[in-house]
Amino acid sequence: MIFDILTIFPDLLDSPLNESIIRRAREADQVQIGITNIRDFATDKHSMTDDRPFGGGEGMVMKPEPLTAALESVKAKNGPGRVILLSPQGRQYNQAIALELSRQKHLILICGRYEGVDERFRAESVDDEISIGDYILTGGELAAMVIVDSVTRLLPGVLGCSDSAEKDTFSRQLLKHPQYTRPRKFGESEIPEILLSGDHAKIEQYRFLESVRRTMKRRPDLLLKEFGSFSKAEVKFLKKHQLYSRIKELLEGQ
Repeated sequence: MIFDILTIFPDLLDSPLNESIIRRAREADQVQIGITNIRDFATDKHSMTDDRPFGGGEGMVMKPEPLTAALESVKAKNGPGRVILLSPQGRQYNQAIALELSRQKHLILICGRYEGVDERFRAESVDDEISIGDYILTGGELAAMVIVDSVTRLLPGVLGCSDSAEKDTFSRQLLKHPQYTRPRKFGESEIPEILLSGDHAKIEQYRFLESVRRTMKRRPDLLLKEFGSFSKAEVKFLKKHQLYSRIKELLEGQ
């Protein structure tokens, strides 16, 4: 997988992209990450990448010429790719989109700034727009890092345990069950006995049940999306613990 990130603040990306799983994936050549400074493609003596909006109004708008030149440069180097503009107007990012993007060979992430980018560049050069949430960031660099991290960990061989990505929160529309580690007793609290039983089937049932309970309490909206995906065995198990009817009540109340 190749990531190309276009930004006017390349130093913002340096440390996060050289730590932890991303660093190991880069060292193992499982991902290649290029950072392109859009300012390098400005043509005036001040390296301007933005200007005032036509028609007046607040803020500045990113100019189309340096954006286009920077984009053409990375395409010439690494070939065509899916061009994504990080923008608060894009579709809201989630695990399904991360999985979708992980199937691409080359992602080109354009970090928006100020009041946005010139509409002509967006219309002619952008394949997709993504927002990581309904709030405003100073620029798209943090959003680009979120996408690189979440997509990288889905690539084959990046995580040491292949089950890790498959069983993460949001791999289904369920929050992850509570997790415990040593010591067995912490203060007055001990870990649930079932986790010490060695019965892996019962442990999985317990974890599934706790996952449903946690999702019902914290994110019932997700649980309603997952409702139709429960297997027959899961439905039977939920009914046994009087949870199935409660989920149906939530669904009917929407």
